[in-house]
Amino acid sequence: MKRSAVRPSPLFLSLLAVTVAGAVLTLFDDSDPALIGGTVLFVLGGWAVSLCLHEFGHAVVAYRGGDYAVKAKGYLTLDIRHYTDPIMSIVLPLVLLAFGGIPLPGGAVWINHHALRNKRVESMVSLAGPVSNLVLGALLALSVLIFQPPAGLAAALSYLALLQIFAFVLNILPIPGLDGWGVIEPFMSYQAQQFGAKARPWAPLVLFAVLIGFPTIARVFFDLADAVFQLVGGEPLWAQYGQATFMFWR
Repeated sequence: MKRSAVRPSPLFLSLLAVTVAGAVLTLFDDSDPALIGGTVLFVLGGWAVSLCLHEFGHAVVAYRGGDYAVKAKGYLTLDIRHYTDPIMSIVLPLVLLAFGGIPLPGGAVWINHHALRNKRVESMVSLAGPVSNLVLGALLALSVLIFQPPAGLAAALSYLALLQIFAFVLNILPIPGLDGWGVIEPFMSYQAQQFGAKARPWAPLVLFAVLIGFPTIARVFFDLADAVFQLVGGEPLWAQYGQATFMFWR
């Protein structure tokens, strides 16, 4: 793939700058307003950045697999506006993250599956998004383990890492509308694919309603995410501290 095909947009770079600014503020952990404000900026900004990386993962694999139209659609610019609907993909996920701690997958890229070379490529396109969350979560967790930053920053990094792992665990489920379904869908029967197409608009909403309405079921997902988080080197106590700071009103 030509390097010129990938050009990070100014908006994506601005999201990165906000995330970095939040990280800097967490270093003033002797000031509660700075620590709280920095953690909120870092987590929300970092989540928006990860949404861009998730959808970029889908797009770049599709581009390499034969769907060259993703470049014209702006998907290779990492511009969040090309991946989203303002309400369903930005406002709602950020509200659920801020008040419920649930990282709702919010973005979407439209892939021309007929342009992709084979079923394996179709499967890899779907897999690329969740893998980006897993890799980012592991990198964030390992950065705390290796560099041992100050407490405020370590907590913020760990909480964002845990959210990435939770997003991976949630999105890899084989449920229509989630990427896990897209990974196996190319190899399914025509009837199963038709069922998935009909269930795709509402199945994820039912899942999120269950997670919000049934804390016991949500706990299972959080426990699984925590296990994977620890497997990649994450420290649960730091993540709990980061969550408590992020949700300071509780």
